[in-house]
Amino acid sequence: MAEAAHVPKAALYYYHGSVWASVPLLALEEKGYGSDEVDLKEVDIAKGENFMPSYLRLNPQATVPTLVVPLQKTLAPDIESRYKAIQDTKAIVEFLDKSRSSQSRTHTTSSAPSPALAPATMAFSTLAHQIVDLVHSDAADPNALFYTNARSEGELQAHAKRLLPFLHGRRETLSKLLEESESGAIQVSEKTKAFWELKKIAADNFIEVFQDAEKSVAELTDEGRQKREAYFQSANSGWHGLKSVLNTLHQDIIGPYALGDQLSVADLHLAAWLARIASLAGANAADDGNTAVGKIEAHVGDGFNLPKDFSVAEARRRAGLAPNSVDSTERQNKLAAFWDAVKERPSWKKIYGERLH
Repeated sequence: MAEAAHVPKAALYYYHGSVWASVPLLALEEKGYGSDEVDLKEVDIAKGENFMPSYLRLNPQATVPTLVVPLQKTLAPDIESRYKAIQDTKAIVEFLDKSRSSQSRTHTTSSAPSPALAPATMAFSTLAHQIVDLVHSDAADPNALFYTNARSEGELQAHAKRLLPFLHGRRETLSKLLEESESGAIQVSEKTKAFWELKKIAADNFIEVFQDAEKSVAELTDEGRQKREAYFQSANSGWHGLKSVLNTLHQDIIGPYALGDQLSVADLHLAAWLARIASLAGANAADDGNTAVGKIEAHVGDGFNLPKDFSVAEARRRAGLAPNSVDSTERQNKLAAFWDAVKERPSWKKIYGERLH
């Protein structure tokens, strides 16, 4: 135990409401990491903490998650530890998967099982990459949909109330950082200043639309009307484009998990993505798969529905769930079956048990 105190630990920088930071949090649970093996450090992006110079040194893109890990050759207690930062969600989860296994030399304190999340075959690996790449694509971007989740005057008013405090917090931090960099209170590169300015402009653009949300179209200036129309056009385009993403996922998933009856790295990305989309559609953590995906279908609109061609009884059998007197003829879409399967996992309950995000 005395030696363990000298072992440097990894640190995961995350935000509790971040869709992609939830993926490594799910991985930590599924891989059985002990609570004392990885330091969890929350970065409040609602307050713009991700734009602070100290965080930009770890992640110049100002995104979460970031995993900071000690280099393997500097783990000995008599050597000064050196670290590297991993900023990509996919790379972080792959690192966590490989770092706790029967072959790894990680100084683990947990006795929990550490099942491999990497696909077992080349074919499964190809499919897993295909699914992960899709949910991380521009067409599926959950963060873009987070900002453009209003397609009517009423929805815009409700959405503005939710997002304005978040946007004001980020803009205030960015404004302060820019002022301090100009006054010389803090020293940063011109590249960093330009980055802050770009992010401030992005926040300002949304704020300008949201702060006029209570106004009728007749009350808007010509510029305000154009900005609202552009916002609605972007929102409609984003949610309309989600149809293709959802259909492709339904076709690609084997069921109930992405690769069949075994959880894989693809499921962690898909679970976090689907939780965000469901949340934006008005679903909650207590909803079953049919209800949650039904709300997504309704929110997409235009009568969109995924095919109900997957046996509920078979999905529950493959996921190791109790049949619950399910009729053998009952069918559901694969995303609903996926939801029901992951919803019962302890990792999901820990990350999403209170609310979706």
